Amino acid sequence: MYPEHLVHPMRMDIVAGGFQELKLASEVEDVMAKPGTTLVFFNSVCGCSASTARPGVKHAVASSAKKPNQLVTVFAGVDPEAVQKAREYTLPFPPSSPSIALFKDGELVHFVERHHIEGRSADMIAGHLEGVFDEFC
Repeated sequence: MYPEHLVHPMRMDIVAGGFQELKLASEVEDVMAKPGTTLVFFNSVCGCSASTARPGVKHAVASSAKKPNQLVTVFAGVDPEAVQKAREYTLPFPPSSPSIALFKDGELVHFVERHHIEGRSADMIAGHLEGVFDEFC
């Protein structure tokens, strides 16, 4: 578990982008039960990947004509209950953070694993997500 003073700026960065933080398994279940599209951002302290994933996902949401109905985030290494529950919905993919999952009516339709984020710019991540939103939202 990471200390809150370390992760607070990273939490607030994605929340400022319009994402709702989920900290409990029940919150994840409630969100996943709602109809429509749900984007789940698995936040992370990883400097190399999360530092491009956060601005990439925020830019995609801000600039896309089509957007997910719900934007939520869970924080790996910080909020284990919510992360564990959210990862149940991304099976059979292994745990990966940061990562980005898009669900439609509670079913996983697209998953961006960490290895698809590493080495890519925020603009590349945003461009990829914009295409995903156009297809599924």
